[in-house]
Amino acid sequence: MKIEKIINNNIIRSSDDSHNEVLVMGCGIGFKKEIGMMIDSKKIDKIYRLQSKQALSKLETLLAGLSLETIQTTNEIVDYAKTSLGNPLPDNIYLTLADHIQFAIERANEGLTIKNALLWEIKRFYNHEFLIGQEALEIINQNLNVVLPEDEAAFIALHLASATLDFAGTAQTKQTMTIIKQVLTIIKYHFVGIELDENSLHYDRFITHLKFFIQRVFSGNELESDDEDFLIMLKEKYKEEYLCTLKVYDYFLKQYDIQLTNDEIMYLTIHIRRMTHK
Repeated sequence: MKIEKIINNNIIRSSDDSHNEVLVMGCGIGFKKEIGMMIDSKKIDKIYRLQSKQALSKLETLLAGLSLETIQTTNEIVDYAKTSLGNPLPDNIYLTLADHIQFAIERANEGLTIKNALLWEIKRFYNHEFLIGQEALEIINQNLNVVLPEDEAAFIALHLASATLDFAGTAQTKQTMTIIKQVLTIIKYHFVGIELDENSLHYDRFITHLKFFIQRVFSGNELESDDEDFLIMLKEKYKEEYLCTLKVYDYFLKQYDIQLTNDEIMYLTIHIRRMTHK
């Protein structure tokens, strides 16, 4: 590969064998180099390949402003996540994760802490990703000497879970969007006269829950517990929300031959309650 653009001493732009633009990272890989020179393959630590030129341009801008240590830390976390999950991740995870880590470090240095409103849900539904997030905090502490709170482990876990969902492909994404639209329609028709606030935190949390819920049920990784008492309590306390959830249950049963577990029914009921009551 030849050097097409020198971003800084550690990042250069080039093209791969398929003539796709790529970013090449390596310690000192661009130092005292010129456009048109061949890249020293021994100095290549990572090659970033993104699907769109726009995403690649964003990554280029981001990496240009990051320290080599932060970039290497992001690479180490992503490599660890891929190994731990046993699944491939799209290369845009480097963009979203590096951006988040940089912002988290800046907040930490300024003494600012942002609470993760989805902390409990992420721990419960995506424990594996959350554990990876905790390990990521250890890596950040070791490499960059910055201590980040538990909330950041949940943010990192959410990035990983979202990347896994994005990697499923266009067909599954379209199916997910179709299901979300249908579920929202069911809710709107059940609660006639109630306007859902699409800018509210509860709405965002419900959509996030729904995306991951759809991913779980179609992959067979459903939640289940023996907490029958709590479900009985929900039936009595949130009767209308529970009846709405049963309509969602019927939708999945009729359209996809999927039976929701008691846990899924409970969590959908709670989210619907929060979203429909200000």
